[in-house]
Amino acid sequence: MSIKKNHTMFHITNKKNDRVVRCFTHKLADIAGGVNIATSDLTQDTIPEGVAVGKDSKGLYHVIKTAVLAANAASDATTYTVKKGHNFKVGDFIMLATGAKSYAITTIATNSGNAAYDDITVGTSLGKAGTAGDSIMQANAQSASTSSAFKYAPIAITGEGYDVKQGQNIFANAWLIGVVKEAALALPIPAAIKNALPGIRFV
Repeated sequence: MSIKKNHTMFHITNKKNDRVVRCFTHKLADIAGGVNIATSDLTQDTIPEGVAVGKDSKGLYHVIKTAVLAANAASDATTYTVKKGHNFKVGDFIMLATGAKSYAITTIATNSGNAAYDDITVGTSLGKAGTAGDSIMQANAQSASTSSAFKYAPIAITGEGYDVKQGQNIFANAWLIGVVKEAALALPIPAAIKNALPGIRFV
């Protein structure tokens, strides 16, 4: 009698995970049952921990898009130099502050002087000076006066980092009350979003 041995091959793949950045120091209350985050409006391949999200009229959640200015912008500027890593697309409306002007993005191009930056251009100036370190935020529509507002009102922030696979929405945990180490955030959260999240304390 002969016995045949089966040999199983195991393949181990090492994958560097750059998205694990822990910014929460305390998590106190989340949205029960989690949230479903849309990926169709994103350009990045991850959603970091500590990103603000809001809800549309159908109950689907969306990342609240922001971009950090990498250079000062005059009040009559139409091109804004920002750090890469944002989720903006051509056609998105942007604003420098709620209640200020907002216009649609016409082009996004890598900055000719620094490949780590993008130049976001709008057809009409946002009408407000910006300082390096300030944030551009997604608006709900064009505003030529003082009616600009968030496309999605901030409700919570993500409690973990998630990989983005286009065509597949992300089931995520989102927190209403907690303490966040601001220096550990992948993207700074501007004051307008912080003010809309009274349950989150930034330290």
